[in-house]
Amino acid sequence: MDYEKEREKQAAAADVEADVNVADAVDEVMKKYDRESNTRIWEGKPKLVVKTIMALFSLYCIIVTLFVSGLLEVRLTMFLGLILIIGYLNYPVKKGYMKVNYIPWYDLVIMVLGAGSFFYFAANAKDILLKATKVTNEPFMVAIAIIGVLALAELCRRCVGLPILCVAGALLIYTFANVRFGKVIYDLFYTTSGVMGTPVKVCATYIVVFIIFGAFLERTGISNFFIDLANSVAGSSSGGPAKVAVISSALCGMVSGSSVGNTVTTGSVTIPMMKKTGYKPQFAGAVEAAASTGGQIMPPIMGAAAFLMAEYMGIPYAQVALKAILPAILYFTGIYIAVHLEAKKLGLKGIPREQLPKMRKLLPKVYLLLPLVVLVVMVSLNMKTMQFCAAVAIVITILVGIVNKEDRITPAKIFDALEAGGKGTITVAVACAMAGIVAGCITSTGLASKLITAIVKISGGQAIIALFLTMLCCIVLGMGVPTTANYCIMASTCAPILMSPAIGIPKVAAHFFVFYFGIVADITPPVALAAYAGSAIAKAPPMKTALNATRLAIAAFIVPYIFAFSPVMLFEFSKGTSTAMMVVQIIQICVTSLLGIYGVAAALNGFLYKKINPLFRVIMAVGGLCMMIPGTVTDLIGLVLVAGICVYQYLSAKKDRSVAA
Repeated sequence: MDYEKEREKQAAAADVEADVNVADAVDEVMKKYDRESNTRIWEGKPKLVVKTIMALFSLYCIIVTLFVSGLLEVRLTMFLGLILIIGYLNYPVKKGYMKVNYIPWYDLVIMVLGAGSFFYFAANAKDILLKATKVTNEPFMVAIAIIGVLALAELCRRCVGLPILCVAGALLIYTFANVRFGKVIYDLFYTTSGVMGTPVKVCATYIVVFIIFGAFLERTGISNFFIDLANSVAGSSSGGPAKVAVISSALCGMVSGSSVGNTVTTGSVTIPMMKKTGYKPQFAGAVEAAASTGGQIMPPIMGAAAFLMAEYMGIPYAQVALKAILPAILYFTGIYIAVHLEAKKLGLKGIPREQLPKMRKLLPKVYLLLPLVVLVVMVSLNMKTMQFCAAVAIVITILVGIVNKEDRITPAKIFDALEAGGKGTITVAVACAMAGIVAGCITSTGLASKLITAIVKISGGQAIIALFLTMLCCIVLGMGVPTTANYCIMASTCAPILMSPAIGIPKVAAHFFVFYFGIVADITPPVALAAYAGSAIAKAPPMKTALNATRLAIAAFIVPYIFAFSPVMLFEFSKGTSTAMMVVQIIQICVTSLLGIYGVAAALNGFLYKKINPLFRVIMAVGGLCMMIPGTVTDLIGLVLVAGICVYQYLSAKKDRSVAA
């Protein structure tokens, strides 16, 4: 008996040690690929002070968005000033600059001067606004504007990265070369068409509350619930762990708002499971990266971007979530089919059922979804403002957390959630400010019309070429940028190009197109941060992992072209279309697109019932693409090609088995 107790103690100690090792590995990966994780090290009382400041910032944002309706410029400048304070308290000048309880004097100077610039504006907003453009006649006011913008830019370099900063910097140089200096300063700092533009306005009004809501939701244990649910549903099937990764990452990713963060957190569980089952390391890392990135396009939350899209497109949130359903289903279906075919090709089994969570034990925990359900219902029905709905969802999350005995929420967890919400807001707010500068430069210089003219000229007015060029722009501009800020940049720079009369892509389709390609930048080489994070956990070659992730997420590179030419996929119909015809069109595009994704996935994998020879792979890919291209003729051609190869493969494999027998 004593021997058995000793063994149990040893096993428990080994589990604790393994958990610590996994946590350390996750932290290491996050610091390497996620700039948000490269923060200063605070210990003891200084740590408590910094955490308290960030928690108070979260409370301030909730109170202001719900109860304060003063001058917009005052609210936004106060928000950005506070962002600079908590930003410089968290982010050092460079990676690895980790001295405990230390902040250099120059960071304090930048923090005080930068935040002071915005606080001075807030304190004197009425006088400044009355002066209008004359404010730039005063050297002191010009200095304040320059200091404020530079402080934001430096913080952006630290927590977001250089790509977005390079774009903003290049546009600033172009703007100063073509517009009067004083007007540029005025537009970018003293109006709501620069750093205080739509992106920051939406961030301060809506997004910050949803980030705080996500932080509370994570502390209810909902991520573990999603993983257990996915295991129960798909864990026992062929290559089960990979399918679990697809399902759980789709569910967790829509709330997290970070492709890299979700890859690392859920990947620390799913990637080792996939490798143990028999998947190659680079494939395991790619599955997690592709699925986590797809979580950002998964309705109803879409990494908080859905609420921003509603603002930009001028349509209700419920419509945005509805329009995103079919493309998201196609995306994850493509990945799911790919991992299934890979499992069949390698002869992989699933996890034994006795080792999986039982559905009857998971069903009583379905109440964990209540905050999400309430949030979506309230926002969809326009019951109150979006920020009020998010605040109600936070309260319900706390109540759900109190009921949850296994992962009960405590005052300490509430404090941690508020701190995490404040910290999570920094990168989004700073990136949104840079997106505002990008939009402001384009507006001040009239660059949008010049870009449109250039794209139209290069493309010769051909929509497909214009879409391809825009796709490349989105992938470059979206490198390493958080989901919400990513969309802000795309909506300001790329969407207007597609919506121009010369190209003629409908507004909703144009916005979804640029959003999708901005998101897939996280798995597209050469800067595929989510794929690189997955490769670090899987201990696989980064570039091979990125290429595998791109292959798995092939639907994300095809589907946007489909809804650009046929917005029916986004439930956009021509005027006068009858209800019966709408239903027919929806059924047709759903069925043919799913079959098309199946054909393309099988062609890329090279396996169906047996190995597919190169010629048949090409035919299969062509057939799949034909079914994804809108039109009855192309659908029929694609169906014949894909069905023909499938039947031939089935009969050939059956014959081979008979001969072998």
